[in-house]
Amino acid sequence: MRTPPFPLTRLRTAAVALFAPALLGGCDWVVMNPSGDVARQQANLILWSTGLMLLIIVPVIALTILFAWKYRHTNEEAEYAPNWDHSTGLELIIWSAPLLIIIALGALTWISTHALDPYRPLARLASGQPLAKNDKPLEIQVVSLDWKWLFIYPEQGVATVNELVLPMNRQVRFRITSSSVMNTFYVPAMAGMIYSMPGMETRLHAVLNKPGRFEGFSANYSGAGFSEMRFTVDSMDDAGFAKWASEARTAQKTLDLPTYVQLEKPSEKVPAIRYASVAPTLFDRIVGMCTKPGETCMQATMMKDGAHDPRRDSGHGAPVNDSGHMRGSESKGALQKEPEEKGSSPHRNAPRPAAPGSNKPGNEDNRSMTSIDPLPALLAGNAAARS
Repeated sequence: MRTPPFPLTRLRTAAVALFAPALLGGCDWVVMNPSGDVARQQANLILWSTGLMLLIIVPVIALTILFAWKYRHTNEEAEYAPNWDHSTGLELIIWSAPLLIIIALGALTWISTHALDPYRPLARLASGQPLAKNDKPLEIQVVSLDWKWLFIYPEQGVATVNELVLPMNRQVRFRITSSSVMNTFYVPAMAGMIYSMPGMETRLHAVLNKPGRFEGFSANYSGAGFSEMRFTVDSMDDAGFAKWASEARTAQKTLDLPTYVQLEKPSEKVPAIRYASVAPTLFDRIVGMCTKPGETCMQATMMKDGAHDPRRDSGHGAPVNDSGHMRGSESKGALQKEPEEKGSSPHRNAPRPAAPGSNKPGNEDNRSMTSIDPLPALLAGNAAARS
């Protein structure tokens, strides 16, 4: 095949470079073109940070090219100063410019970190649209499962799987947890990502300002079905949201504890599911890791441990789990056993008889009330047996 002439190759390259922006213009760069005010502020933060950094990057690149061209070997008109080694004015510029940029970046980061704290309720719904003090946010409880998303609407009394519907221009408070491994709840059009972790609750406050259908997904690898762990996000007006909630209440399924236990099992490519009702305190039980029969919730265990007063302890601490069923194991550890359950073999934790003379006032045995440690005697017996 004949190679095109060199000028023609350069012409084609220039044409591709020129038309590339036009070809990419149809792409929706959702991170920089979001539909929620929180994500919009985050996108502005990226632009401001990039602009501040370019204030030093662009001049450095330009001067590098300029110096390489001006002081090239073939330019005999350039000044030749081999003994030059210092310039106070140049040093001030080199050090002061980056320092000022770092100070500006630090101030911008500090302000935006507090203003965009995901746990902090929103101060506005959009630019120039402050949030009323008596505004009540819509609460949605989010649970990451293997490999799907569960959304519980306490106010509406319904739940969905892989379907998130939000009213437009209303603050939403997400309470987020996980049933097994760590995931990341992320809707790029609405707000930044936040982790979901088992036995813990994280929060996110956000809002969507435009109607439409968006995409949400997990941004943290969590196993085989991770790539399909996606859900739709529909933003609609108040009337549309009320209609959707009414339709969800007519669903054929209900989300009680046995149904949740089955839903919790790993599954992939799960279609959207709606539940007409939800078991009371289901989300709190998921956080407490006590959705199965016989499991003690972590909240109850921590309350019991916190209420335990060691000054009134009779010698045995409060059990960590007294339900007879431990998560992940049916066994009962040695730390949870009573002394009489540990047997009478010669070990340090075995029950010991009362010290000699404890019930005989004035007896010679009362001169020493220390208990006899059976371990040295046991080791001596073993040494004698080996000999």
